[in-house]
Amino acid sequence: MNALDLYLLGRRLMKLGEGAMRPPGAPPVPTGVRLIVTDIAEHPGSPIGTIARRTGLPQSHVSHSVARLRDRGAVETEGDPTDGRRTLVRLSPTVSTRAARHGAAGIDAQLAEAAGLEDPSEVVATLEALLAGFRRNGKEARE
Repeated sequence: MNALDLYLLGRRLMKLGEGAMRPPGAPPVPTGVRLIVTDIAEHPGSPIGTIARRTGLPQSHVSHSVARLRDRGAVETEGDPTDGRRTLVRLSPTVSTRAARHGAAGIDAQLAEAAGLEDPSEVVATLEALLAGFRRNGKEARE
C-alpha cells in the first residue's frame, strides 16, 4: 500500500461512515460544510478566519456556512473576549448527542456490500484493531 492508496481507502471509509450516519431521506452534507463542521469539532472555540485557513475555504464561505449552521442550532458562536472583531465557533451540545446516536449505527452490511464480501467480520476486526492502535497511541485521524 502506498500513500495514495491509503488516502483513497480512508476517503472511501469516510463516505461509508457518513452514509450510515445520515438519517433516512436526508441529503448528503456538502463537502465544504462537512470540512467546516469537522474543523470546528476538532478545534472548538476557533475564530472564523482560522477555520478558513485550516480548511482552505474562502472566509466568506466559512462565515456564511457558520451563520446557517448557527441558525439551524448546529453551532454556537460568541465574540472573542480578547478581540471583539472575531467570532469564536463551537459545536452545539445537541450536535454531539445526534452524532453519538447516528454514529452508533452498525456498518458491517455497508462494508460487506462495498467490499463485495459475504462476511465482513475479518475486515471489521482489522479496522477495529487499527482504530484501537491509533487510540492507544493518541493519534486518532484528526491531524
